[in-house]
Amino acid sequence: MTAMTETRVRVVEVVRESDVVRSLRLIREDGGPLGPYRAGAHIDVVGPTGVLRQYSLCNPPEEADSLTIAVKREASSRGGSAALHEVAVGSSLTIGAPRNLLSVADDADRHLLVAGGIGITPLLSMAYELHRRGADFALHYVARSRAEAAFVELLEHRVPFAARVHLHLGTPRAERAGALSAAVAELSASSHVYTCGPQGFMDAVRAAAAPVVGAGHVHVEAFVAAAVDSSADRSFTVELDTGEEFEIPADRTILSVLEENDVEVFTSCTEGVCGSCVSGLLAGEADHRDSCIPASERGERIALCVSRARSDRLVIELS
Repeated sequence: MTAMTETRVRVVEVVRESDVVRSLRLIREDGGPLGPYRAGAHIDVVGPTGVLRQYSLCNPPEEADSLTIAVKREASSRGGSAALHEVAVGSSLTIGAPRNLLSVADDADRHLLVAGGIGITPLLSMAYELHRRGADFALHYVARSRAEAAFVELLEHRVPFAARVHLHLGTPRAERAGALSAAVAELSASSHVYTCGPQGFMDAVRAAAAPVVGAGHVHVEAFVAAAVDSSADRSFTVELDTGEEFEIPADRTILSVLEENDVEVFTSCTEGVCGSCVSGLLAGEADHRDSCIPASERGERIALCVSRARSDRLVIELS
């Protein structure tokens, strides 16, 4: 695994955002700037236990002195979120450079942001950016209850775009669906939709929005890997743009074979979520199994950690 670019940071503020979410504001230990960053970005974070996880940035992107992440404590935590719920002001962490799977489209006539649960984090930064640009947008936030929703007081009273925020906290599913349909009805084929949250939630947003704006204008960010059936997997050949060729067995990933042969690839989650190993696809047909590459880019990019080939050969340009 190629190591991430490391920056040592210190926690300077901890805020309880909900019953299960806390935010951490970070500054560089050497006093240098951490921003600005592109709205919608996330970073790798290595916590006290050495576990590496990805967290979205949620402070205004133009801020230069600090970055803020929000961490939901998961009941099934493998050491990542639980450990970050124990850090305090003054604790040191290691982070990577911001990178984007979500970003604001420059050519949209209107933007619709739809967040579910902890999925508010990347969309919050995008709302800050859209407000700064003077863009036409709306942010809808769905959570099972007010107690489980993060940043509610901020969204209601302290963000400069509070009038564009629509909270659906404990709202019955039928009412939420009606509100989403009404929001989508205000869009055009030139509009863009961004969503983050549980997979079923994002699927519902995509199903509602794609007929209006087109599948390529619906942008999603997933927190967990997609389930796949690998029973029919077969071997195939990968050729790099350098001319090197590698046989990928049915039970191995492209990434594992490349690493075994000392080909450097930057990786992080190895689950098709974070996007760090995404590379260019120059030829061949990929069997995409990731949760990070937009539908509009799947003919040109591939996640090396999980995706495979439908054709006998792929030609790949490493990023």
